Amino acid sequence: MNREHPLPSRLNLVISTGQIVAMLSMLAAAGAVSSPWALAALAIGYALMMNSAYAMLHEAEHGLLHDHRRVNDFAGMVLALFFPAPFHLLRQGHIGHHLRNRSDDEAFDFYFEGESRLWKTLQLYGILTGFFYLAVVLGNLIALIHPRWLKARWADFDRPTRALLDSLNPRYFRLIRVEALAVFALHAGWMVLWNVPVWKYLVLLASFGVLWSALQYVHHFGTGRDVLKGARNLRTWKWLDALWLNHNWHRNHHAKPTVPWVHLPDAGEEGDGERGRLLTAYLRMWKGPRFTDEHVQNHHAGKIIR
Repeated sequence: MNREHPLPSRLNLVISTGQIVAMLSMLAAAGAVSSPWALAALAIGYALMMNSAYAMLHEAEHGLLHDHRRVNDFAGMVLALFFPAPFHLLRQGHIGHHLRNRSDDEAFDFYFEGESRLWKTLQLYGILTGFFYLAVVLGNLIALIHPRWLKARWADFDRPTRALLDSLNPRYFRLIRVEALAVFALHAGWMVLWNVPVWKYLVLLASFGVLWSALQYVHHFGTGRDVLKGARNLRTWKWLDALWLNHNWHRNHHAKPTVPWVHLPDAGEEGDGERGRLLTAYLRMWKGPRFTDEHVQNHHAGKIIR
């Protein structure tokens, strides 16, 4: 992998450092501004920058941030604190997404016989409006109090959630608990250090959460039911592509998940077609889920993420 697509390890560490400094600066600045417009500007800036940090965190989830695994995982753990969520929980969820993609276990744009259309609609609209992010962040409480509750049967009513929880590896639970504790320590300590009111702090985190959540299924809605090809590349401004580390070259990423972000634009195959517009793809999702009797098996059902 590294001979054909070498990792930009040093560049990634420089970018990660810049992202962390920028995010800490904006979170601290939230306590100093008094104008609603200034706070709104900080919120927009934080949403854009934290999505950039998430793109780098995504590289770490695939072991693509740095050549050395320990450096890769440590950098991923630090970036994940700003999400905020345990890195080893996010990583398992994302690797599982690659295994379940477009199967019945992860098809939010469809509902099947015996499923509630209302529930699937609320679930999809929750992704579009930020509630998915809220659910992930609330997982910090479970991870901190008792990580093994993540394997409990409370989610049996919802197939995608059950499939995700079934894939979690208990060997990481102790580490996930430590990471969850670090999440609370970092954010509580930063608010105290810079005297940032909780509500202002939450405005910045929520701004990222809404944007992140809205983007989570936009690359998959309405695509073919194929685990590797069930994604699309989407087009934005060039500066945003650069800031988000080519994350919108998503079909290329799913087809070749071991390719680092710097090489993604050139990693596609002939016939993949033009990149659609990101905003158009997002608005299309508001049509909601539709019924299908086409079933696609998750061939990795029950697989524990290592």
